[in-house]
Amino acid sequence: MAETPPRIAVLRTYKLYVGGAFPRSESGRSYPVTSADGSHLANAALASRKDVRDAVVAARKAFPGWSGRTAYNRGQVLYRVAEMMEGRRDQFAAEVAAAEGVSADRAQALVSAAVDRWVYYAGWADKISQVLGGANPVAGPFFNLSEPEPTGVVGVVAPTGSSLLGLVSVLAPVISAGNTAVLVADERAPLPAITLAEALATSDLPGGVANVLTGRVAELGPPLAGHADVNALDLAGAGELAAELEELAATTLKRVLRPRPEDDWHDADPGLDRIRPFVETKTVWHPIGR
Repeated sequence: MAETPPRIAVLRTYKLYVGGAFPRSESGRSYPVTSADGSHLANAALASRKDVRDAVVAARKAFPGWSGRTAYNRGQVLYRVAEMMEGRRDQFAAEVAAAEGVSADRAQALVSAAVDRWVYYAGWADKISQVLGGANPVAGPFFNLSEPEPTGVVGVVAPTGSSLLGLVSVLAPVISAGNTAVLVADERAPLPAITLAEALATSDLPGGVANVLTGRVAELGPPLAGHADVNALDLAGAGELAAELEELAATTLKRVLRPRPEDDWHDADPGLDRIRPFVETKTVWHPIGR
């Protein structure tokens, strides 16, 4: 009886996530991704300035529909993302362990924390208005109401050293508030970000709400920070580039959340610290009828 020939495994091709699709970089470039001990893991797409522009276009196109949904529905959609993440937990754990050089048990704990944090922000979607808005007392025959609204397209530089939990901690609050996002993944450990993008694509999240780019922050950060159609920036993982990106953002009056070295993605109470900077307060006056 002839021996069964050895099976050739189907290897993943890690791509970008833009507008709900998985394109290669328009430049055709890729770069090697290594584990914490220096072993080769994969080749990831090396995004370009053109990919940044395409991602911003996708995010801007998706913004009216996403921000126009009810907050309750956005929470339902984000909860579905958590379900997709839970189904991929072993894959996430393997990638986190390789990227961060932690034990299998620690990687599982970090994945659990990331899924739980996504659920946490899904729950905030329909509660932001009650906490950050409300009726204001005025001296006159008027109703005066303040309502938080999403600011628009947010560029996010993912934190370094926390390949999944840190990533979730900066992306989920942005889209929970009704914004759309263009995220630059951790340059050294981008694989969990692409796996998260696959979870987003198989959930109910509309294409373009979250766009994920892999590559060099030094190359992708400046065109993202200077883009006139980006309304705000979270520079969590910008490091030494933060001052340059903040200066570029000032040319178009963007809101900027600066990196905070004290952030502990695992133990910190997330709260509203990453929601509040990316909403605008609309105040409405309405006369009281007689």
